[in-house]
Amino acid sequence: MSSESENQPQTLSKPAFGEKEATELVDRVFGLKVSWIRPLPSYDDQNFHVRVLRSKGEAEGADEYVLKITNSEDSQEPDLIEAQTQAMIFLSAEGFPSATPYLTKDVRAVLQVSVGVGSEPDNKKYMVRLLTYLPGTPVAKVAAELATNPQIFYEIGKLAASLDKALTEKFHHPSVKSLHRGQFIWNLANVPLLDRYIYALGQNQYREVVEQVIEQFKEKVIPKLSSFRACINHGDLNDHNILVDCTSPSQGAPQYRVSGILDFSDMSYGYYVFEVAIAMMYAMIESADPLRVGGHVLAGFERVVPLTAAERGALFLLVCGRFAQSLVIAAHTALAYPHNRDYLLVTARTGWRHLARMAEAGQAAVEQLWFDTARTYGPRGDAD
Repeated sequence: MSSESENQPQTLSKPAFGEKEATELVDRVFGLKVSWIRPLPSYDDQNFHVRVLRSKGEAEGADEYVLKITNSEDSQEPDLIEAQTQAMIFLSAEGFPSATPYLTKDVRAVLQVSVGVGSEPDNKKYMVRLLTYLPGTPVAKVAAELATNPQIFYEIGKLAASLDKALTEKFHHPSVKSLHRGQFIWNLANVPLLDRYIYALGQNQYREVVEQVIEQFKEKVIPKLSSFRACINHGDLNDHNILVDCTSPSQGAPQYRVSGILDFSDMSYGYYVFEVAIAMMYAMIESADPLRVGGHVLAGFERVVPLTAAERGALFLLVCGRFAQSLVIAAHTALAYPHNRDYLLVTARTGWRHLARMAEAGQAAVEQLWFDTARTYGPRGDAD
């Protein structure tokens, strides 16, 4: 019998740059002088919000950026980082609100740097990018206002489908092959791999619910994967990765539009139904009506990519599976990075309760809420 440690997945080495080191990196790699810098919350990479100074006569450009330093494990896959970066460039050109990279001194979008960070004795290699800073507010921070404006979740659903469709049909960069990430733990097909992480829950009262989700996923979803339509997934359209702007006047109920899509680090080949399930799950996190809100997302998604009967039939377990992924992996990662615990466990504040409610209500009742809500937007099209 193997020990518990042998069953634990590899822990990513998150970069630990200080503000001074990050400032020097921007100057050395991109040739820009930083006037202001502050760290941004992140999961396993390291991000800084950066403002730069521009000299007289210098070519015009953005003044605000995000310095993104990729964790040491993903930094060993330059083709993967290149694919993510080229996808952002492609989507921006297609009209999606995606960041674009500022080129390095030697005119590259991505550069691998080898540095010793803080007190680390050995040099580690990190992929570094400087991305345009997108305006807007994360959906998570305006959840109260969105409670009376479900239309934004319909728009998020449309965006999710349109994004996957554009990437799948039009994005042909040579690096795209790196998006076949067979054992990538955040791909929904890999919910069964959560067995390796389950120890992190300890005696959590909801552990049994997660174990049931994993077993049902193995039994009812995995055998049906071949019947789902394949595509390239963004893979992490959560309530912190979607930015919105208020478009209505100060008086009256606020109206919002999507102004930014963040974080392409979970991109991989998957299925259209994966993307809508992920978006539906994260829409629930701060919602005042969590069991119904997914129906608005579904309606928007199906306006662009209607689901087949088999895909619709898998939605409930796919949403539950994403809850399980988010909650279990966060618990594992928080053990390795206790100083980042509050950010890592942000989904857990309501996520455990939502997953338990879904399990208690049952698949038939939750599906009926979703499908009835989606139906209020009009008839859905026919799936291909």
